[in-house]
Amino acid sequence: MCGRYASSRDPADLVVEFEIEAGNVKESVQELPDNYNVAPTDQVIAVVERKNRDEPDEVVRKLTTVKWGLVPSWAKDPSIGNRLINARMETVAEKPAFKKAFAVRRCLLPADGYYEWYETEQKKNGKPVKQPYFIRPADGGILAMAGLYEIWRNQAVADADSDEAWLWSCTVLTTTATDDLGRIHDRMPLLVERDRYDAWLDPLSSDPDDLLELLVPAAPGRLEAYAVSKAVSSVKNNGPHLVDPLPLDGIDPLDRPEEPEETTLF
Repeated sequence: MCGRYASSRDPADLVVEFEIEAGNVKESVQELPDNYNVAPTDQVIAVVERKNRDEPDEVVRKLTTVKWGLVPSWAKDPSIGNRLINARMETVAEKPAFKKAFAVRRCLLPADGYYEWYETEQKKNGKPVKQPYFIRPADGGILAMAGLYEIWRNQAVADADSDEAWLWSCTVLTTTATDDLGRIHDRMPLLVERDRYDAWLDPLSSDPDDLLELLVPAAPGRLEAYAVSKAVSSVKNNGPHLVDPLPLDGIDPLDRPEEPEETTLF
């Protein structure tokens, strides 16, 4: 699964990467702070394409924000989104919660990289100690995760024109991890390569077989993984230090004993 990731790219870089016109960047994108510990229910950046209201055969690409945890349009309660942070590629075209979104509401979720936890042979209180890893593009580029989005109507808000009346939410598509990453975790987010952005986002394309062909696991060597501090395991922690590799001695900063303060003698 994909349950945490990092997102700190400047919106200006995303506009260039995904070929978005400056006027199609939602204000909330600019207001969203860098997040090195993105967790379910957080607001995240998404690239979407919507039909032009005036010209139904045309589409407009936008950079917007959505809540992580998909809430289907038919849901009675938005809390269902807490259980729908991931959608399995193997069943996404048939599952009621994802089928409609997969057909017409696909998105890209830009990330610096994502985290996975590996069960070590060490034990603590009888349970395996889990070592977090950060997985990112080896070339330092933007990770474009395949996602779906939904728009849920909040009936408690009478004014349908109000932003509060509509909840935009998303889920990350996952697949079986490639051999070099499978040793860490058996699942991984699906990536969309740059030459497939247009086809994946196009809301006018809905053939399941064609869409599934666009999704491929990362090629060998495309991603790199390295161990990071267990600090990322708590959503209370945030900051660029979370994606720093462990020191050469392998000791997690959380486990390193504090050095005594120096005493100055007069």
